[in-house]
This record gives sequence, C-alpha cells and structure tokens, in this order.
Amino acid sequence: MIASLPMYDWPEVQADQDRYWQAIRDALGTGPATLTRGFTDYHAHWCSPDLVLSQTCGMPYRTGLHGHVTLVGTPDYGLPGNKAGYYHSVLVVNAQDDRVQLSDYAGDIFAYNEACSQSGWAAAAAYFAAQGLHLTRHLATGGHRASIRAVAEGRAALAAIDAVTWELAQRFEPAARNLRVLACTEPTPGLPYICARAQDPAPLRLAIREAIVSLDPDSRAALMLQGLCTIAEADYLAVPTPPMPGDGDAS
Repeated sequence: MIASLPMYDWPEVQADQDRYWQAIRDALGTGPATLTRGFTDYHAHWCSPDLVLSQTCGMPYRTGLHGHVTLVGTPDYGLPGNKAGYYHSVLVVNAQDDRVQLSDYAGDIFAYNEACSQSGWAAAAAYFAAQGLHLTRHLATGGHRASIRAVAEGRAALAAIDAVTWELAQRFEPAARNLRVLACTEPTPGLPYICARAQDPAPLRLAIREAIVSLDPDSRAALMLQGLCTIAEADYLAVPTPPMPGDGDAS
C-alpha cells in the first residue's frame, strides 16, 4: 500500500503532513506507516492499484486521471472569496515593477511550474484569454516556489501561484516578500484527494473528516485544513483546458 500528500508538502510543514496522515491512517484502520515522497512519475504513482490516498491537481485529473482513479473528496482550505473546496491563483509580479494593467505583461516572460498545472498554467492562460490577451513567452520552473523565485530575481515578469501555496510562501519563502499580487484568477474546484480505481472511497471520506477534527490545532492551522467537501466529477471536467505552452519558451 502507498499513500502521499504531495501537493503542499513543503519541508516546513512535512511534520504536520505526517501527523495528518497518521490521523487518517488511525481512523481508517489501515494504510502504509509513512507517506511516500521523492517519486517523479506522478501519473504512475497516482494510477497505482496500491494507492490508498493521494492528492492531485484539477488539470491532470480531468486530462489523464479521470476514469483511472477514484475521486475521494476535496479539502477545504478556507480561502477568502472562494466557495468551500474551491481555490484560485494569484498573479504575482515583482514589487519593484509599477505596471498595473494586465495588458502591460502580455509580452513578458511568464513563469509556470508545470504545463499540466491548473493553478500555475491553465488558470492564468484562461484569465489572460478572457481579456483578449495571450501568454507568448514562457519559463518552465518545475515548481511554484521556483516560479516565485524566478519573478523575485527578475528572470520572469509574472507567475500564477496557487492561493494555498501563496499563503505558505508568505510564511516560509523569503523571495515572496519581493512580490506583489497583480490579480486573482477565477475560482475552480480545488486539488482533489484520490485513491485507486477499485477502492471504496466512503471509508476514506469518513477517516479524513475524523482526522481533520482530531488533528492538533497547530498542525491543522499549518495545513490550513477546514474540512472535506464533495465536488462532483462533472465540475472538475467542466473546467476548460487551454493550449499548452508553445514554442518560443525562454531559456
């Protein structure tokens, strides 16, 4: 059996994540003793028949995982301006850059974590497109934290950062102090918990809800956990998928 919680697993909160998993495992009555970390083939990990629990992103769920995994539920992080279980991205720019119009950044380098990221790529591309703008120059960074650093260091002009990650960055990432929020994207369903296709998700839902309630207040606050929501598969699948970043990427 394997389990992971990779989406917000920053080093600074890994001990809290471990306590959260142990609470889930205790309530569930089964599962691996520790979370799996360090894997690079996310699709293979998420599609494993041995997967007890993991968390994925909305874009990979709708574009590749749907039909191969079971949707368990969506954690609610209590984000202002969002329905329970929903989230948005913040479009961040360098604090020393005084441009205020989104159109001023259309031709600049956009840093994104992964092309399959809802928060780091799809949400921003959709937000720009809704205003008749397009992101034409790109810098792939491999992670939200790296995108924050790229903008702070001047290697990119802007980036889209998951709102939960942005809260973690304001706590733990010094480079975030050199950024400001230019705009927020439209809310979409948050990062869902999943399990193996053949697994019954009902006991997991109960165990997760029990774990959130029983988790010590400091760890619950560190992880921003408010509860577990049920968001329909159709709501995830209805989110538009924009074209992937194209040629002409920054090096």
